[in-house]
Amino acid sequence: MKNKILLFLIIVFFSWPFSGFTATNTATKEILRKVPFSSQAPYGNWKDQRQQDGCEEISSLMAIKWANNQSLTKDEALKEVLGISDWEKKKYGEYRDISASSTLNWIIYDYFNYKNAKLKTNASLNDIINELKKGNIVIAPMNGQLLPNPNYTAPGPIHHMIVIIGYNQDKKIFITNDSGTRNGGSYKYNINVFFKAINDYPTGYHKSNKKIEKNIIIVSK
Repeated sequence: MKNKILLFLIIVFFSWPFSGFTATNTATKEILRKVPFSSQAPYGNWKDQRQQDGCEEISSLMAIKWANNQSLTKDEALKEVLGISDWEKKKYGEYRDISASSTLNWIIYDYFNYKNAKLKTNASLNDIINELKKGNIVIAPMNGQLLPNPNYTAPGPIHHMIVIIGYNQDKKIFITNDSGTRNGGSYKYNINVFFKAINDYPTGYHKSNKKIEKNIIIVSK
């Protein structure tokens, strides 16, 4: 009887959720952050150039909302995309295509006054995966024409920005919030195809980029 009681106490002791201790399920191969999603054209008005070229603004907004544990409505998304674009045009002279560095400095640091983010230059595939494992999310500038997304208007956006919100180890996929389509919430891409498409672009309207630069923005809570 004493042995049974002792065994019971041992089981209870090791099952108790100690403060500051986080259990890890080694069988879980998927990482996914709950990041609110919105298309860069929340109500489908792609003719408005601020929305047509609003991927940097809405990607930053989604990341900030996640960092602050806030939701995001279509009305708020539209207001912010237009507001950020107008503000950038007035203060910096451009909003249409802005690099990862400009997105970080202009929108995240300056407009939102959020400092818990940083630029990682020449990032590797493992760098991105490790940041997700740490609990962070990643904003990546892309050549969207290299992504097999049937929801894009052909041939796809050559300058685009996407939020990476998760990773599935077994399926070898990144889970993203891709604002380039209304169907872009938790959109999945093969990790190798996605990584190949990562390419930072210069600030300035449709400026060509002759070199591949895999620069990313890491956002932390």
